[in-house]
Amino acid sequence: MNRIRLLLADDHLMFAEGLQSLLRDEFELLATVANGRELIDMTFKLNPDVILVDISMPVLNGFDAVREITRRGSEARIIFLTMHNDATLVAEALRCGASGYILKQAAGEELITAIREVAHGNTYISPLITTLPPESKTRHAQKTITPRQREVLYLISQGLTMRQVAAELKISTRTAESHKYEIMQSLGVDTTADLIRYCLRLGLIS
Repeated sequence: MNRIRLLLADDHLMFAEGLQSLLRDEFELLATVANGRELIDMTFKLNPDVILVDISMPVLNGFDAVREITRRGSEARIIFLTMHNDATLVAEALRCGASGYILKQAAGEELITAIREVAHGNTYISPLITTLPPESKTRHAQKTITPRQREVLYLISQGLTMRQVAAELKISTRTAESHKYEIMQSLGVDTTADLIRYCLRLGLIS
């Protein structure tokens, strides 16, 4: 019987290395990537059976990467492996096309079980998911922030100035500032610090 072929996406090096040690004996680990853009590229290069992906990653977060992977027709089954114990994020993961949602604190036998379940066409949600969804405004924010805006958010969270953000994304400074303004309007926040705190809580940036 062929072993299940895995692709892992997580930008936390030590955690990713620990997962590799855990999973190699049970599955065929194809590669480990550290951001959403790399995940999309490697998905269509390696054609994995199952993808393990974190929500908060640089360049492109897990939600947006999975949306693109699903839109482009990949048949890979997807499990979000994250620290976020939040029922709203579980719902968002399923809307993106995921078949599983596991908390990092539970990674071990439960993760191995989840991989096998989703590989056989089932859905697996960690029984540790206990929190209630936050206010509807959070759900609205998940829908209104575009992939480009998330890229801007990530660069802002890394301490880049708007001029540096513009240079990194190859857009004008005015366009970068416009993205930031639209994000703040969408989320209903007034300062850059509030913006970053809100997006960290939402899992949009790491």
